[in-house]
Formats: sequence, C-alpha cells, structure tokens
Amino acid sequence: MGLATGFAVTGLCLPAKAGSLVDAASKAESLAASGDALGARDVMRQALSDFSQSLPFVIGKAVFVTAPPAGYAMYAPKDKPEFKAGEPLVSYVEPSGLTWKPSATDGKIETHFTVDFDILNPGGDILASQKSFGDFTFTGYVRNLEIYSTLTIDVTGAPAGDYVLRFHFNDVNGNRSASVDQPFKIVGP
Repeated sequence: MGLATGFAVTGLCLPAKAGSLVDAASKAESLAASGDALGARDVMRQALSDFSQSLPFVIGKAVFVTAPPAGYAMYAPKDKPEFKAGEPLVSYVEPSGLTWKPSATDGKIETHFTVDFDILNPGGDILASQKSFGDFTFTGYVRNLEIYSTLTIDVTGAPAGDYVLRFHFNDVNGNRSASVDQPFKIVGP
C-alpha cells in the first residue's frame, strides 16, 4: 500500500470560552478600532492558541478528494465514495486539538502525530492495516490550529465490494488518539 502526504498550517476560529477568549476579543476590538489590525489579530491568535490546548483531540473532517488539495479547506470532494479497480483512495483529513510542546530549537514549539490505517469489510473484519503509515512533525513559533493531511492508499487488487477505511491519528505529545471511518466501494473497471 502506498503513501502520499501533504499538509498545511494556518489559524482557526474556535468557539469562545467565557473568560480569556471574551477578554481577548474585547482587547482585539479595541486594538482594531484604534487602527492596530495586526495587534488585534495577534491577540486573537494567541487567545485561540491557548484555548486550543484545552480541547479534546478529534478529527474535524475526513473526505475523499479528487486530487491533492491546494491548502487547508481547499479541496475538491469526490462526488461518491466509489473507486474503480486500481484507483487510489485519496483522503483529506483535518486533525484538531493537537498537543504542542517546546522543540529542540530555542523559541520554537512542535506537534507530532502518527497515522495508522485499517481496511475493514462491512462486518468489521480487518483485511489490511499498517501502523505509522504517516509520521508528521510540525515545528514553528506559534501553535498552528489548521493542519490537514492528504493520505493516499493503494488498494490495487482488492475485489469489487464495500469496505471501510479507518484512520487512527495518534497525538504523540499528548498521548491521545482519534479515529475516523470512511466507507467506500470498489466498483468494476
């Protein structure tokens, strides 16, 4: 089974938590009103970054796509989860709530996650699997909240029928896992 990956990182707006996010929003509005748009953005980015560390680790989205995405949320979803014999499965997946820690480089932080997969039949029997199919480390100066992975699975030789692709994302820094299922069908040539 093959692997191709892609990823991007930017900022994400999350639901407000009474207190620190409300205070940050008020400060950001004041900065923006005084003409300091960059200061307002930085205040909100830091508040969202801090808040994100209290969230559970989840998979926000997982969709089959027609081609690798151009960036975060810039993808073309496949109309139906149906694949011709020999056609690779290309998934766009957004992990959310990753744990960040100081990196070996002074002043930077990093997050690290691995991805395992299983292919199951409709009855839940595992037909194929691979541990650490993907291994990703992001290092930077801020906790980036919008991260995506493009994962490609080669199912050449699998007979026509219904299947489930299950990804297990493992937040290495936080010792947490989140899984997502993507049902699909292999149809004739």
